[in-house]
Amino acid sequence: MSLVEVRERITAAARRADRDPAEVTLVVVTKNRTTDEIRRLYDQGQREFGENRAQELREKVPELPEDIRWHFVGALQTNKVRIVRPVVVLLHSLDRPHLASAWMKGPGRPPPALVEVNLSGEPQRHGVAFEELDAAVDEFIALGVPVVGLMGIAPIVSEPERARPFFARLREARDRISRRHPQVVELSMGMTDDFEVAVEEGATYIRVGRAIFDA
Repeated sequence: MSLVEVRERITAAARRADRDPAEVTLVVVTKNRTTDEIRRLYDQGQREFGENRAQELREKVPELPEDIRWHFVGALQTNKVRIVRPVVVLLHSLDRPHLASAWMKGPGRPPPALVEVNLSGEPQRHGVAFEELDAAVDEFIALGVPVVGLMGIAPIVSEPERARPFFARLREARDRISRRHPQVVELSMGMTDDFEVAVEEGATYIRVGRAIFDA
């Protein structure tokens, strides 16, 4: 799929769910992609990009236009916070108190963050367990982190529709938490293989790379 086709599919999925397509932000994931590849998408009007690795982010940012809005979407080690924090507009992968404390260190107020949730419950996956989510959000906010939503990655499934229950559960968790913390409104969910279902279930950010770069 091209960038244009992905945008068209986002619009169609939003309309199927009676949503405004403008509520959904496409974050193009740039893992292992060159600055030339990224610049081609920039020239097509894309401004929101997501990186999985701190070192790649550090290398790419100086080589690309300053008005790119960078997101960090991968697992983040606390010793790499100093690289990521100054250049991103949103952290998608806050998952533990130690990282929350590190995110608060540095000049000024840190960028907002999404709490990553382990949607599948598989031990090898990153993220907070659903059973511990409310307490974790409370703790991160008490530490001062500007938590604005949740993020989750659905397990690999044979067809996109099978991801729907995982996205629905994350949306329900967001709705529950937002009753106590009204600023928790964002949902980062949906990737190349399942982003249309995620949009139908309420995603406000989707993270797509392969479908666009390999078009």
